Amino acid sequence: MAEKAAGKAKETSLKDISVYCGVSIATVSKALNGHKDVSKETIQRIRKAAKELGYRPNSAAKALKTNRTYNLGILFVDAAQSGLTHDYYAELLDSFKREAEARGYDLTFINSNRSEKNSMSYLDHAKYRGFDGVCIACVDFYDPDVIELARSDIPIVTIDHVYNNRMVVISDNVKGMADLVGYCVDMGHRKIAYIHGADSAVTQARLSSFYKTTYERGIQIPDAYVCEAAYRNTDETYRETIRLLNLPDPPTCILYPDDFAAFGGINAIHDQGLSIPDGVSICGYDGIRITRHITPHITTLRQDTKEMGRKAAELLITLIEHPKTTLIQQAMVEGSLYKGETVKRLN
Repeated sequence: MAEKAAGKAKETSLKDISVYCGVSIATVSKALNGHKDVSKETIQRIRKAAKELGYRPNSAAKALKTNRTYNLGILFVDAAQSGLTHDYYAELLDSFKREAEARGYDLTFINSNRSEKNSMSYLDHAKYRGFDGVCIACVDFYDPDVIELARSDIPIVTIDHVYNNRMVVISDNVKGMADLVGYCVDMGHRKIAYIHGADSAVTQARLSSFYKTTYERGIQIPDAYVCEAAYRNTDETYRETIRLLNLPDPPTCILYPDDFAAFGGINAIHDQGLSIPDGVSICGYDGIRITRHITPHITTLRQDTKEMGRKAAELLITLIEHPKTTLIQQAMVEGSLYKGETVKRLN
């Protein structure tokens, strides 16, 4: 009997932690669930005590009590097959994960491997898993299955795409492109080309801002200066860069869809016997880490992926926990211009 009793050691409860810390059970519960009406110092003290006492929350009991699973779904379908090696989304989702876990939630990716054997829709998968809410990022937002999920009664937050009456976190692509183009103009450039990404809400915002900014600065952009290459596709940006450089009146500065795609342009420029920025200037977009470790440093617009991920998790969880009092909103997150070394000052 003694051995049996020893094997059934009493589990640490919220009451044990409250006695240990000298606070109420309600305060312990709030601290462990990341509620804002508890000070950071108290949260840290209670979580430290919970760890020392070996507290393990009973997820099944928690789900029964709150009618929630404390599990969030992530819909991430990357057509380029770069997956979580995609720097922008990797950093954004990592930040989302950190914030969600700090608030007591786990994450599960929604199965995007569609086949005859797996005919379950995104919505069916979300319901099957019992997700409290879903974050939709890096997908074809016009896919009927994605739209079905977005229109369901499951709490949703989207990244960089606006659906009616849905939480969304958007990078300020209009201001970002205006800042980038404005800097190039201030550096004396008038012949500015733009290789933009494939059609999407993000692309449309950046392209409109590109034309608007150049128009307001008195610059006319020839049609031949604007072309398309898929995001992160270095082969396509290589070909388009060669075409631009071989124009009768080539640009002095080329803007790329993103930093990674810019590497294709860099290779093309070097293969043409030109240097950067003396031969031609370039700009990327995103501010991925690798651009900080090459020479010359790429001029780019650094997106605040950390804040975007954190904000997306915050909005989604607030909507889940306070559905009646939470206002649906569009959270705009600004990036910052990194001047780098790849835009030459012209006289």
